Amino acid sequence: MTTDPGRPAPDPDLLLAAARELGADDFGAADRFLAGHRARLAQARRRQAGWLSVLLASAAVVTGLAVFRPDSGSDLPSSVAYEAYQGALGAEW
Repeated sequence: MTTDPGRPAPDPDLLLAAARELGADDFGAADRFLAGHRARLAQARRRQAGWLSVLLASAAVVTGLAVFRPDSGSDLPSSVAYEAYQGALGAEW
């Protein structure tokens, strides 16, 4: 730290004591920081809620397609097995 040759060096204890005292500028900076922090938290919550709604909508579409899909004409494996038993053992197995 450079000092003016005509002035004595400041006392470190006085400098530290002055730094510990909170002023109006300190409270204003704290208010600005907290306002920004709360805004970032709210934005993160909205972003998470957005992903959750996209995930739920996707699950609903997949479920709807699985339940209401048109009949493709192919037999399900259980139907094929039933037909094989019926063919091998007759109608009254």
